[in-house]
Amino acid sequence: MLAGELYRPDEEIALAAAAAAEWMARYNAASTRPAAERLALLRERFAEVGDGVVVRPPFFCDFGFNIRIGAGAFMNFNCVILDICEVTIGARTQIGPAVQIVAADHPRDAAQRTAMLEFGRPVTIGEDVWIGGGALVLPGVTIGDGAIIGAGAVVTRDVPAGATVAGVPARVVSASR
Repeated sequence: MLAGELYRPDEEIALAAAAAAEWMARYNAASTRPAAERLALLRERFAEVGDGVVVRPPFFCDFGFNIRIGAGAFMNFNCVILDICEVTIGARTQIGPAVQIVAADHPRDAAQRTAMLEFGRPVTIGEDVWIGGGALVLPGVTIGDGAIIGAGAVVTRDVPAGATVAGVPARVVSASR
């Protein structure tokens, strides 16, 4: 699964998802707790969490242990990360409400889907990126440092550093600043 190869969800994956669900219930219930307590909860589940990270509940993920988030990054309410593979979010990146970051994917071949096979592709978001509310970042995408993703954009391909993209599918509307 982590290597991006085809896999069939098994008992080990189901147990990891169940543990993540229990963690999300605790994390999302901690919305009124001090920031330091919420940061400690993130560090309990995520692969890496920099200082000063804020993830506003409610937050949802597949596992959590494949998520790396750099110092000073911010995620607003109701974000979803499907972290079948590694998802990396750079330092100081700002993510609007209801953004979805999806590393999970499915075969294009119907027979493989019928066989319940899945795969994933890592998502990498650079430093100082701004992702507008409701945007969707698809599997395998890399977003360069300083890029801006317009609200509601569907990011289907890599975004160069400093570029601004918008639309469905997202297209470059402004090159490097």
